[in-house]
Amino acid sequence: MRSNENTLLLGKKVVLVPYTAEHVPRYHEWMKSEELQRLTASEPLTLEQEYSMQRSWREDTAKCTFIVLDAEKWQARLSTTEESCMAGDVNLFLTDLWDPSLGEIEVMIAEPSCRGRGFGTEAVLMMMSYGLTKFEAKIGQGNEPSIRMFQKLHFEQVAVSSVFQEVTFRLIVNEHERQWLLEQTSHVEEKCYRDGSSESH
Repeated sequence: MRSNENTLLLGKKVVLVPYTAEHVPRYHEWMKSEELQRLTASEPLTLEQEYSMQRSWREDTAKCTFIVLDAEKWQARLSTTEESCMAGDVNLFLTDLWDPSLGEIEVMIAEPSCRGRGFGTEAVLMMMSYGLTKFEAKIGQGNEPSIRMFQKLHFEQVAVSSVFQEVTFRLIVNEHERQWLLEQTSHVEEKCYRDGSSESH
């Protein structure tokens, strides 16, 4: 999405940066995993298809995609690349033309060493601070870690599809939820992102 192409969000555990061509080779390697394909309901793509997908996501005005970086590795890096700090991705889709306040949120922590460390939780909270008031998450029925995470983030189950083998969770952000969300993300800093580096914003 063009609106986040120059935005870097710095949290305690994760850094969110726009999905650029630099990230595609690592992302492509992750998506060769049958486990990740199953958990994300994705089909394997060729490297060229992955580059094409990255370009289309960047231009799509209804989708906001960030790569999730391990903040500790990212802050300690001297000569390493952003690619070596990658942990996963987080996406926000505007899915209803008639309701621009509704977004579908997805998160994938692909790097096994980064799972179970709160990276997905912080990445989702950071995306939720983008100001929408309704969020949905569609999760594979067998993806217990994601189901527990979204429940912990106050999402409630609203539907089950046996055809797609997925559970839909929803969160309506009322004033109480908005205050809670602000408390959870008060530490997040927004910076300007340009080609793998950041500048204070």
